[in-house]
Amino acid sequence: MYVDNGEKSLLVTGGTGFIGRHLVAALLEQNAKLRVLVRRGSSVPPTWGRRVRLCYGDLEDPESLIPVCQGVDSLFHAAGFAHAWSKSSPQMVDSHWRVNALGTRHLLEAAGRNGVRHFVFLSSVKAMGEGGERCIDEDWPLLPQTPYGKAKRAAEQWVIEMGQQYGMQVVNLRLAMVYGPGVGGNLQRMVNGIRAGWFPPLPEVGNRRSMVHVVDVVQAALLAVANPVANQRTYIITDGQTYTSREVYDLIYHGVKAKQHAWAVPFGVLRMIAGIADIAGWLRGKPIGFDSATLNKLLDWACYRSDKIQRELGYRPSRTLVDSLAEILRGDFSAGELKG
Repeated sequence: MYVDNGEKSLLVTGGTGFIGRHLVAALLEQNAKLRVLVRRGSSVPPTWGRRVRLCYGDLEDPESLIPVCQGVDSLFHAAGFAHAWSKSSPQMVDSHWRVNALGTRHLLEAAGRNGVRHFVFLSSVKAMGEGGERCIDEDWPLLPQTPYGKAKRAAEQWVIEMGQQYGMQVVNLRLAMVYGPGVGGNLQRMVNGIRAGWFPPLPEVGNRRSMVHVVDVVQAALLAVANPVANQRTYIITDGQTYTSREVYDLIYHGVKAKQHAWAVPFGVLRMIAGIADIAGWLRGKPIGFDSATLNKLLDWACYRSDKIQRELGYRPSRTLVDSLAEILRGDFSAGELKG
């Protein structure tokens, strides 16, 4: 599905991260002439061998990106600062802006000045405002409120503007929560907590949450780079399903313990515990443990629709959380997992 680039290369940023490793593996399966942007001292998968050209640079150093983009035809931008907590220190806010917003702008400038033809930005649904108790699409009008979301939204706007300026085919892909083999983040913390016995059974509150398998993120990226219809578009990417937080908990618990939980901690009790943690965090001067922000992150709605990319690019989700649970619990990454 990727573009036949002749002698020119494909460039991936964030190639050593969770999504990036899967994207690199998929491109290598298609014999792409591939280079990956890395910082000096980064650890790279030994399976890359000599098939991947490592290019050293930093999103915060614009000049370092110029030679990296020379001779590149198509660029997949998956690098970023991924901490998406709503309550952030001034240092956290600054990091989001420097890396996720300005870093993307620096990369766009380097790409445009070097004649890169295609630029795919792997953004996040957090670039949109919260939808409350509804499933929202790309037309949702509210703007993000978190530092992470604001930085991603600014980056998306620069993608569109600089695509027009330099004549690049550009597209923003807003990813729902991504899962798959080798996943980290909040989902892996839930798995670890359930295994260790300290993560309590969540109540069923009827919230709906969207997610997406990493192989379908790769599918969307390859469709976007190959199809001119995608130019100047912004797409939400999901697996086409929605899950309640309790359903996710039960799936993991059943996979780990081989049985189902018959009880749950009442929502009121969780809210009380979170309130106590809020007070303790205020006294301590920083958030601790299971506070209200954590509880909201677990039990709030985060529901999105990916109809647009299905309609315009032929995207078809191939995995769901139910049929991917075993590979997540194994916790390993294998290129063979990418074959959908």
